[in-house]
Amino acid sequence: MKNGKIFLTHIAIIAACCLLIEATAVMGQEPPPAPLVETAAVGPTAAEEPPVEEPTSLLQDLDLAGLIENPWHQWVILAVVVVLAWLAGRLVAATLQRIANRAERLGQPIRTRMFKDLVGPAKLGLLALGLTLGLAALTMSDPLRAFCASTLAFMYSIAVFWYAYNLVSVVEVVLRRLTAKTESSLDDQLVPLLRKLLRIVLVIVAAVFVVDTVFGRDVFALVAAIGVLGLPLGFAAKDSLGNVFGAITILFDRPFQVGDRVKYSGYDGVVEEIGFRSVRVRTLTGHMVTIPNSNIVNDPVENVAHRKSIRRVLNVTITYDTPREKIEQAVRMLRDILEEDGIREPIHATIDGNEVPPRVYFNEYNAESLNILMIYWYAPPAYWDYLDHAQRLNLRIFEEFEKAGIEFAFPTQTLYLAGDPKREMAVRMLGVGD
Repeated sequence: MKNGKIFLTHIAIIAACCLLIEATAVMGQEPPPAPLVETAAVGPTAAEEPPVEEPTSLLQDLDLAGLIENPWHQWVILAVVVVLAWLAGRLVAATLQRIANRAERLGQPIRTRMFKDLVGPAKLGLLALGLTLGLAALTMSDPLRAFCASTLAFMYSIAVFWYAYNLVSVVEVVLRRLTAKTESSLDDQLVPLLRKLLRIVLVIVAAVFVVDTVFGRDVFALVAAIGVLGLPLGFAAKDSLGNVFGAITILFDRPFQVGDRVKYSGYDGVVEEIGFRSVRVRTLTGHMVTIPNSNIVNDPVENVAHRKSIRRVLNVTITYDTPREKIEQAVRMLRDILEEDGIREPIHATIDGNEVPPRVYFNEYNAESLNILMIYWYAPPAYWDYLDHAQRLNLRIFEEFEKAGIEFAFPTQTLYLAGDPKREMAVRMLGVGD
C-alpha cells in the first residue's frame, strides 16, 4: 500500500503538470488575424471591419453542456455500470488478498507479493473498465469523447505501471535469496539500492509513456527544454548528486555495513539502511536518525561493531587514611581477582598476535582519595557478555575489600580543629594597644 501511494503521487504530479501545460497552451492561443478586405469608401466613412472571433476556452471546446441532452436512462446505465465495476473491484481485491494470505501462511513470499501487489491496480483497472462501458452509452461531442478516451487510457496506463512498480518487491525477494548464499555483505547492501533504482526507472518510463501517448506531447521537446534549464537544475541538485556519490563510496569503501553499530556526530546506533540519499541509523534510545551520505563520507565515523575488544578503565579509589600496607594489599587483591577462574579468560586475549594482560597500579593522589588504576581488554567484544563480566568483577572487588577492611573513598571535605591532638595548630591572637 505504501509503494502504491508513492507511485500514484509521482504519476499524479506528472499528470498535473501535463494538464497545466495543455490548458496553458489552449488558453494562450491568439485569435487568427482577420483577412484583409479592400473596401471602397462610401461617402465620408469607410466600410465597417468584419467582427473578430473570440478565442475559445478548453471547457467550451469540450462542450460539457451537451451532456445534459442525454436521456435519463443513459445516465442510469452509466451509474449502474460504474457501481458494478466498483463492487467487482472490491470482490476481486478481497479474493486476491485471501490468496496472498494463504500463500504467506504456506511460506511462499514470491506468490504472496504477486497477488498482494495486484490488489490496488486491479481495483483501478476494473473502475476504468466500468467507466469505459458506461461512457460509451452517452452522446457527447468529439472533443469531449477524445478527452474521455485520453483519461481512460491514462487510468489503464497507471494500473499497468502501478502493478509493475509493486512487482519490484518480487525482484527484491529473489535477489535477497541469491545474496543470502554468498559470504560477502556488499551484495546484501546493493539489493535495496537496486530496488530503488528499478522503481525510479519505472516512474521515468511511465512518465514518458503518459506524456507521449496519452497527452500527445513531444517528449524530445520537453527534454530539450529541460536541457536549457540544466545549469540551474545542476546547482539545485548538487547536494543530491553528492549524496548519490556518497552512497557509492560507502558501498565500495565499506566503512560500515547494515547492522553495524556506529557513532557519528553525537549519535550512537545501528545502521538499518544505506540509501541513495542518506543512511538511516536506529539510535540506542530507539529513535531513527537520517544522515545525508555526503556528510557521512566527509566526516569521521566510529564503527563500534568492528572493534576487536572492549577496553575498560576502572579507577578504584580508597580513603587517604589507608595505611601503606593496606594500599599494597589492595593492589595485590585486584591483581589476584583478575587471575581468578571465570574472570581471567576473556581479559587475557591475544589481539593481532599480541597478548594484552590486565594492568593494575597505584597511580594517583586525587583531591579526595588515593587512586588505583585498573585497565583490561575484554574480547571478543560482545557487549552484554562484557557487562555481565564487569558486574561479577565489581562484586568480587567489593567482597574482598570488605573482608580486608579497606574503605572506598567518596567526595568529602575534612575540617581540622585547633584543639585536635593529632594535628595541632598554632593560633596567635593579635591585639591593638591604646
